[in-house]
Amino acid sequence: MTAYRYVICDVFSNRPLAGNQLAVFPDAFEIPESRLQPLAREINFSETVFGYPPAAGGHARIRIFTPGREVPFAGHPVLGSAFVLGAPVEGDEIRLETGRGIVPVRLQRDGGRITFGWMRQPIPTVTSFGDETALLAAVGVGRSLLPVEVYDNGLQHVYVMLETEEAVARLAPDHGALARLLPDRCLNCFAGGGKRWKTRMFPYDEGVGPREDPATGSAAGPLAMHLARHARIAFGEEIEIARAGQGPRRPS
Repeated sequence: MTAYRYVICDVFSNRPLAGNQLAVFPDAFEIPESRLQPLAREINFSETVFGYPPAAGGHARIRIFTPGREVPFAGHPVLGSAFVLGAPVEGDEIRLETGRGIVPVRLQRDGGRITFGWMRQPIPTVTSFGDETALLAAVGVGRSLLPVEVYDNGLQHVYVMLETEEAVARLAPDHGALARLLPDRCLNCFAGGGKRWKTRMFPYDEGVGPREDPATGSAAGPLAMHLARHARIAFGEEIEIARAGQGPRRPS
């Protein structure tokens, strides 16, 4: 079998073996289409990225695969790809072509080394979640402090606000019930206040067993929007979102 070069990134962390894992194939034009999904399933990170030459005015085109499917956008794959593909790019911004259009990432460098990135995400659509009673029962909580809503920025994220960070940490959801209620959606349970928030995110890809992300960029932007829409923070205010409780032991 042909060998293909790829890079492993630990996104949302400044140290190895923390954050959220990502595999990036920088030169995927050599990889047959039929091999992309099997490679993503074999690596079995929450996402794997395949990079290509630009086609629509960006610096590079990327395709993002979970172990079960291709998705048009995801946050930590965009940021990780910006670090991998942005090294030879001149200037302080890389523009990545995704299934949801061009996503710019502003890069901070220390000499030739990229040290930080700011992503401008696609603006999500917002809808209410239908069967809220069944969802809360499967999560194992009595109510959500804010309306349960679905944000779609290429991935569909459902948000449930709990009373305390400890309640988020103690969650033991019924993954079987949630997989039936949330096919190809992500559940986000969060709590906090002011500028500091704790969250746990459970993606329910069809055909893939229950998982928990140690951090997720595609959910962080809509979470901030959710909090601002419901007057928990001000629009334009910067907040810090951290992983809560018993999820994967990878600080983020």
